[in-house]
Amino acid sequence: MPPLSLRTSLRHFLVHQATFHTTRPTRSKIDVDALLATPTWSLDTLLPSSSSSANESPTITSKQLHHLLRLSALPPPKDASEEQKMLSSLHSHLHFVAEIRKVDTTNITPLQSLRDETSAGKKEQEIGLEELEAAFANEDVKGKYYKRIRRRQQDAAEAESAKTWDVTGAAGKKVGRYFVVDGGKEG
Repeated sequence: MPPLSLRTSLRHFLVHQATFHTTRPTRSKIDVDALLATPTWSLDTLLPSSSSSANESPTITSKQLHHLLRLSALPPPKDASEEQKMLSSLHSHLHFVAEIRKVDTTNITPLQSLRDETSAGKKEQEIGLEELEAAFANEDVKGKYYKRIRRRQQDAAEAESAKTWDVTGAAGKKVGRYFVVDGGKEG
């Protein structure tokens, strides 16, 4: 089953909620298309506005920026304008994280993985005897006591080409049968 788009999944969820979880005796029909027609929030609401005060999110000093750059093994800014751009960008990132942390996640099950966790998705991920039979067909049982299993070689021609492959053929610099990698030192 192909994965559903976010819009389709949300539509199914809202229809399910409207039909099965309505506490009123008369169930009203929710117009899902009208509900999804206008967004309720934007990414711009999570970014700092030009009129926002500096007290809303933590400020990073120039000294802290240089310390972070040193810890990250990144080069320091070349001039004051580049440093100001870095500070502004860092301020935006911190503001974004602070806004995301404000989201109420009580009674929300944490995401365990980015895969289909429905019963159909879990069934698709199971490995059964049918899937293993093809792998077992490619193995030979060897050995008297322990029945050691060895993989059959499918392509003997591929193994031969690996023996004759010139590993250093594309190297720019060679010394004997080795290739040379220049270091970053100058002088």
